[in-house]
Amino acid sequence: MATGQDRCPIWAIPEPADRKPGYSREQIARAALRIADAEGFEAVTMKRIAAGLGAATMTLYYYVRGKADVVALMQDAILAEILIPGDEFPADWRDAVTAIARRTRQVLMAHPWSLSSLNDAQFGPNAARHFEQSIAATAGTGLPAAARLELIAAVDDYVAGNALHGAESLARARAAEADPGLVAATVAYWRGHLQAADFPELTALYGASASTGDEPPAPPMTEDSLRAQFERGLTALLDGIAAAMNIS
Repeated sequence: MATGQDRCPIWAIPEPADRKPGYSREQIARAALRIADAEGFEAVTMKRIAAGLGAATMTLYYYVRGKADVVALMQDAILAEILIPGDEFPADWRDAVTAIARRTRQVLMAHPWSLSSLNDAQFGPNAARHFEQSIAATAGTGLPAAARLELIAAVDDYVAGNALHGAESLARARAAEADPGLVAATVAYWRGHLQAADFPELTALYGASASTGDEPPAPPMTEDSLRAQFERGLTALLDGIAAAMNIS
């Protein structure tokens, strides 16, 4: 039968401090993050985490109840990276929203697996701190609460989507670099479809480039080009929000 402690979030359970040799939940989270960053989220197991810490697997259960707690700690550790130090937090609403968006994208791109693997994680203290910073960033807009939350949601959605597509693009770029033969075969396949005008809009787009001698348009595939695209999109989004919501 489940107890009250079984149902409560990990944050509500005091962290043990009397075991020797001692570990902390932060150490457990960091060990799990190192595994996920190197090998993917699927590689994160209690056994692997324990090995990374130089501990016996059962030792971890003194600090956490199971993998769900570890996942919550992992998400909270990532959100800690997103937080902007107080002395660096801009006063202007737009500068503050931009700073949070940039930091969030940077961290998500550093942990690309997190975009699809932490959806069931319990929200922890750093999730609340991140949301607090987002609310503080919009304080200078003069908007009512509902509109401020809508602004935050719009930016969050843009950042998460951009990071997801960016991570996919970089993964495809790495795969292409590792197997140029596959790239050549893929290009040849699609060139045939373009020449046959199976996709008239694409054919016209690439035909226009060929007639002017320009490079054919292509999606960004490097971190620099992806970051530049993100900045342009963020500027356009905030311009649109400011105009639609009458924010000065």
